Amino acid sequence: MSTLPFEDTTDFTNADRGFIKALDPGVVTAGDGRVVWDNDAYAYLRAECPDTANPSLWRQAQLAARQGLYQVTEGIYQVRGLDLSNMTLVEGERGVIVIDPLISAETAAAALGLYREHRGQRAVTGVIYTHSHADHFGGARGALPEGGKEGVPVLAPAGFMEHAVSENVYAGNAMTRRAIYMYGDRLPKAPDGQVGAGLGMAMSTGTIGLVPPTIDITASGQEETVDGVRIVFQLTPGTEAPAEMNFLFPDLRALCLAENVTHTLHNIQTLRGAVVRDARNWSRYIDEAIDLFHGQYDVGFASHHWPTWGHDQVVELLAGQRDLYAYLHDQTLRMLNEGMVAAEIAEEIQLPPALERAWHARGYYGSVSHNVKAIYHRYLGWFEGNPARLWEHPPAALATRYVDLAGGPDQALAKARAYVEEGDLRFAATLLNHIVFADPANTAAKEALAGVYDQLGQGSENGTWRNFYLTAALELRSGPGGEAVDMSNPEMVMALTTGQLLDSIAIRVDGPRAWNEDFTIDITLTDEQRRYRLTLHNGVLTHRAAPLDTTPRTPAGLTMRLTKPQLLGMLAGRNPDASDHEGDPALLNRLLSLTTTPDRLFPIVTP
Repeated sequence: MSTLPFEDTTDFTNADRGFIKALDPGVVTAGDGRVVWDNDAYAYLRAECPDTANPSLWRQAQLAARQGLYQVTEGIYQVRGLDLSNMTLVEGERGVIVIDPLISAETAAAALGLYREHRGQRAVTGVIYTHSHADHFGGARGALPEGGKEGVPVLAPAGFMEHAVSENVYAGNAMTRRAIYMYGDRLPKAPDGQVGAGLGMAMSTGTIGLVPPTIDITASGQEETVDGVRIVFQLTPGTEAPAEMNFLFPDLRALCLAENVTHTLHNIQTLRGAVVRDARNWSRYIDEAIDLFHGQYDVGFASHHWPTWGHDQVVELLAGQRDLYAYLHDQTLRMLNEGMVAAEIAEEIQLPPALERAWHARGYYGSVSHNVKAIYHRYLGWFEGNPARLWEHPPAALATRYVDLAGGPDQALAKARAYVEEGDLRFAATLLNHIVFADPANTAAKEALAGVYDQLGQGSENGTWRNFYLTAALELRSGPGGEAVDMSNPEMVMALTTGQLLDSIAIRVDGPRAWNEDFTIDITLTDEQRRYRLTLHNGVLTHRAAPLDTTPRTPAGLTMRLTKPQLLGMLAGRNPDASDHEGDPALLNRLLSLTTTPDRLFPIVTP
């Protein structure tokens, strides 16, 4: 840490450049008065870094907590610090184009209001989603309260709708539960609590919506003109998001880098869980951007953090980030091909000195350690080849045996405390975790483990590691809690394709209870002009689609004719008789009775 260039204040200069005015107070509320965003809670960051935080993470939080309206260049403005992400506003001939309308409608409306306070009541004449993560589209209703109204184009990369909703359906419950840990939602905003998440400060907790795109960007080099503003796009699928794009404003000499290039090492796989990203692909698209847009911009800005000014300075940032992801990818493969396993590579790998000292390459959000493990997993999967770990006991059973081996809970606890005294917090956490999983009622072990997590969290440079450790400590002391971002609101559900909707039912079927069921249901959606056959067999719900003019080979036990909104209502328990049907209407209820409802607050640090 002492080798980092704390004397370099360039980032602070850039983060303050173009400042116009902050929202005062920096608090956003919902219609019912509930606070959905409070940036003023981070006022404590104006002080010097205390012993309860890593100095490098503290510095990053000081930068990310800056809030207000900023001018990026002539005709381009950003509102930063009113959500995890930035809202960028590009002025056109008649109004303003909104890039990435934040997470919540409430914060998006507040950001747009702050802009209009200083730039006039310009109508929104276009919306651009840089990629398919909710912090870049969820607040669309705050920018377009009437939603997708006539003449307002909404642009997004090809595949946006599929990926915007699918990530929040199949593993959504587990991911949102873990996101409480990742972003530190339950932690106090305080020097010994939550000090941001590295990529931004926190997630707003307002109303999420989704206005579907009207224009798909399908190829790099595609050019669109929105409200008189020319935009040239570069598709970057499979980088930070499955559907993502960079784009250039050639007449404004400005380059939007989406979330592909920010002022941190990003995640190859997030701690909340996600499909493993392709570090090699990520690096190559950054390199392509260097070449594709060379000499055509004077400023680069992204969906998080602060801009970088000067063409050469932007190229330097791009080249550094390109090399960062490529280095992690290539060295992980080199070392795994030499027989090293993921944990060994994560412990052994070292970044080149120039990247080690680069602020933008520090692991505030992603980390070298967990990114290396993700790359290993992408190529070789969870099994590291040692058969001793091929069929291990599950956590609680394994923990009981370790504690017995140590001589019982009391002796294991004494040994764990000795490791704490010796400063080996990592193994102390491992041993204490075994005691807790072997005996969840052991309050002394839980408090000892919470204390270790406090120390590990407060020493971490990575914002999401800190939040995980400190939230774990909180839950060991007080039990599970918190509220995840609600991705199940009606607008998000309506955005699911029918196939995704049926998949969301299939993954909730309780297989053992459904083993002996065998029936089919045909659902004809009159507004889609498609028929969907659902088959429950061997505890598995499968579905296939067919045009209406085809005849099923075998009759179904139930045939329903209705619209997709009617189907959604029936699945939610509303209007059970809304369909025109033939056959046994009880089959749908039988199917739904065989599904489970996930526990949104399942335990993580206890069995």
